[in-house]
Amino acid sequence: MTSTATAPVTERASSILHQPKAVWAVAFASVIAFMGIGLVDPILKPIGEELDASPSQVSLLFTSYMLVTGVAMLVTGAISSRIGSKKTLLSGLAIIVVFAALAGASDTVGGIIGFRAGWGLGNALFIATALATIVGAASGGVAKAIILYEAALGVGIAVGPLVGGVLGDISWRAPFFGVATLMAVAFILLVVMLPATPPPASGGTSLAAPFLALRHRGLLTVAITALLYNYGFFTLLAYTPFPLDMGAYPIGFIFFGWGLALAISSVFLAPRLQRRYGTLPMMMLSLTLFAADLAVMALFTDSKPVLIACVVAAGLFLGVNNTLITETVMISAPVERSTASAAYSFVRFVGGAAAPWVAGKLGEHQANLPFWVGAACTVLAIGVLASGRKVLAHVDDHDPAPHSIEEATAVTVGDAD
Repeated sequence: MTSTATAPVTERASSILHQPKAVWAVAFASVIAFMGIGLVDPILKPIGEELDASPSQVSLLFTSYMLVTGVAMLVTGAISSRIGSKKTLLSGLAIIVVFAALAGASDTVGGIIGFRAGWGLGNALFIATALATIVGAASGGVAKAIILYEAALGVGIAVGPLVGGVLGDISWRAPFFGVATLMAVAFILLVVMLPATPPPASGGTSLAAPFLALRHRGLLTVAITALLYNYGFFTLLAYTPFPLDMGAYPIGFIFFGWGLALAISSVFLAPRLQRRYGTLPMMMLSLTLFAADLAVMALFTDSKPVLIACVVAAGLFLGVNNTLITETVMISAPVERSTASAAYSFVRFVGGAAAPWVAGKLGEHQANLPFWVGAACTVLAIGVLASGRKVLAHVDDHDPAPHSIEEATAVTVGDAD
């Protein structure tokens, strides 16, 4: 009788959907934050046409955003450990609201590029802290928390192009103002729902901590792997709208399909494949498939149906890899999770920042060349990951368990492990 009564409670407690309100509030804000990555996809050509800018100039909207996000990741741990995660999250959201609105009001490509850089600063403060907050506060342990975070990432990336396409069909300015509005809503939700997290009494995280964390071979291996495949990732994201040569609305729907595939594979495919075949083998397979996908895009750049199919298929491969590589980061080095996240994000975002501009420049000379370079970088990522198989062999031995309230709070403010 007792076991029958308690079984449903245990099942609910272990469900990924049974989370505290604070976790859902951060997850919602994460969706909006990640919308900013794909939001500009459908409006790249309209911005270029209206403001008389070349593909490489317009692609700097991605580059400035990613570069500042990556560099700012180095200070996120130091900031959050001094002022607390809630204030850090709110600061990031406030910065995004201001700079997204300014980008929408700008009349020059240079102005939008600069405001996207400011947007990247807010994005860094939010993203690094959000991952640590969700991992610390979610029920069900690290693996389920990361799946939830990756689901938010996937939904945000999926919805971003859709919102960008729908609003961009009205005006290229509308998506920027739309994100500013949604981020303001997320700001209010976090003010109300997220408990205050005071900084630890023992002092803040050192500014040197992310660099010191990269001394661990496992974390460095994963970070360089992400740097290389992110080149292919952002080539796909920032350059493909140009050879597709369609309006904001169809581009938005195409990349919505890509993001939807990414979200589904992150949440449903990745855990099942990981359990059956192991983390590293599935990461290597997904990267191999992504490299092949980019190669097909290079061979058939003039075929819009092939490009569309490959864009959507890439979401499946990237979704599996993103979930597994994020979980690997969290357990690849004996450092605080927030520090590991900051170090890893710095390397991958800075690496990804070069791709949009380089792809735009290469594409101005030969349309399929960016895809070949993206495929080559992804193949290099596979080689780097393979070279670190010994130092990452422990990944599948890890059995994430639920955190206590005390440990969750400590992880959230970056003072655990």
